[in-house]
Amino acid sequence: MSPLSYCTNVHPAEDLPGVLAQLDRYAEPVRRLVGVDVLGLGLWLPAVLAHELAESPELRAKLRAELDARGLEVRTLNAFPYGGFHDEVVKHSVYRPEWTDRARLRYTVDCALVLGDLLPDAATYGSISTLPLAWRTPWSDADDEAATAAFAELTGALDGMAAASGRPIRLAVEPEPGCVLDTVADAVAWLAPRVDPRYVGLCLDTCHLAVSFADPAATVASIHAAGLAVVKVQASAALQVENPGSEEARAALADFTEPRYLHQVRERTATGTVLAADDLPEAMTDLPGREPWRVHFHVPLHARPAAPLSATTDVLRTAIAALESTVDDMPHVEVETYTWSVLPETAGNGGDTALIRGIAAELRWAGANLLELGGVR
Repeated sequence: MSPLSYCTNVHPAEDLPGVLAQLDRYAEPVRRLVGVDVLGLGLWLPAVLAHELAESPELRAKLRAELDARGLEVRTLNAFPYGGFHDEVVKHSVYRPEWTDRARLRYTVDCALVLGDLLPDAATYGSISTLPLAWRTPWSDADDEAATAAFAELTGALDGMAAASGRPIRLAVEPEPGCVLDTVADAVAWLAPRVDPRYVGLCLDTCHLAVSFADPAATVASIHAAGLAVVKVQASAALQVENPGSEEARAALADFTEPRYLHQVRERTATGTVLAADDLPEAMTDLPGREPWRVHFHVPLHARPAAPLSATTDVLRTAIAALESTVDDMPHVEVETYTWSVLPETAGNGGDTALIRGIAAELRWAGANLLELGGVR
């Protein structure tokens, strides 16, 4: 069985009382609605809170006890956003600090220390997803060297933790359009000669994978051929637009244009060239719109957008099937639809009840369509 979780970066909380409150307000009601005894959380801890917990064994024990009391467990952390993930405008700030900044290294080490004490007894490893080094500009050879050194220092810290606990914490680097490691191919090429694969591998975000127009099965094969592993899957779907130049499609896409998050767009031409825009408003003016688009906008797995839009859930299914046929033990699978508050059909509507029902529906969809995941259906 592969552990299934949902990512709590969908909930705004920047301190421990906020995180504990969201367990009562959202996570436990989701667990009850899904109908399982234990539900996995892909916990997001802002940097200030991660450091507070890393400094205090007592606070870590308190958090573990609060999780246990509600039938919740944590095998994976999302350490991509450093903080402020629900600010009015996030956009490019989500990529800071970069892996050239020691603050990113400290944050990741703090997360690893915390996760080591949160892991359930049955877990064989813990995973932490992280950003693909930085946004692509500016990036220099000196930056490359600094990031390489940071990964080496992190690996030393993770090796020491594994020796002490007997269970490794593994970093999962998450390629994202527009970043230094834009595609999985970029990430494999950068990581393979630099990292210890016992501690560093890939986070396969299937929304990002779809936006890149890469073949999912070939992508999974390329990761393993390079001696790396998929440490974690973020089960997610992108918006797809078959005819982005049509008036109907333009009107539908306008509803997804919002100010908080960056929504990168890719258009694949008839010759196979992939054209890029860094955000949806830019795509609406700069891309030709003659061939299909894929948009970095995480949409709920269980609910297809209304025509003429669709979702790339087939990419997710194919990637999971490729992993199942490649590895003996599946990686952690985390449902990461963080966009509920900015979806056109949900923005400002439905409140907590709609969000709880939506997350539960996604988890049931994942259980029914992807894997036999710990009894989740």
